[in-house]
Amino acid sequence: MDEEVNGQQVVHQLRAITVELDLLGAEFAQRNSLHPTDLRALICLLDAARTHSLATPGRLGQQLGLNSAGTTALVDRLERLGHVRRTRDVRDRRRVLLEVDERAVTLGQSFFGPLITEIVAATRTFSETELATVQRFLLNVHEAVAAQRDPSSLLTRSSLPKEKRGPQ
Repeated sequence: MDEEVNGQQVVHQLRAITVELDLLGAEFAQRNSLHPTDLRALICLLDAARTHSLATPGRLGQQLGLNSAGTTALVDRLERLGHVRRTRDVRDRRRVLLEVDERAVTLGQSFFGPLITEIVAATRTFSETELATVQRFLLNVHEAVAAQRDPSSLLTRSSLPKEKRGPQ
């Protein structure tokens, strides 16, 4: 029974964090004349850059659950605001790539930087083993949420190396 109670407490804590992050993101979006989808798009594009993945309009639309017309409108809006630019892929000139403008990065850092600094500092209170456990837990939660949202999601337990997933 205690395991069930502990599990429910974790769910409630994750939900509270999700609400706080969503409210913070909404505040950032409102301050900067962005739609919440604009912010999610910027996050997806920044994550792609961080992992050295190609960011295309098609991939962005897939990540956000948008159709082609919606994705085009989104990218047009972000480009007009100076947050994103379209470039041609040097290896395939037919393909359009999306890049976040440095001004958008600076804007995001000015707002979210202090929170990121605090979270990174909080990780320093954990041993390497504890931090690995936290990371494995968060990956498992991410997988569960992605699978709930989209059962055909690319983020599935079977697509990850067993050592990344932890014991079954």
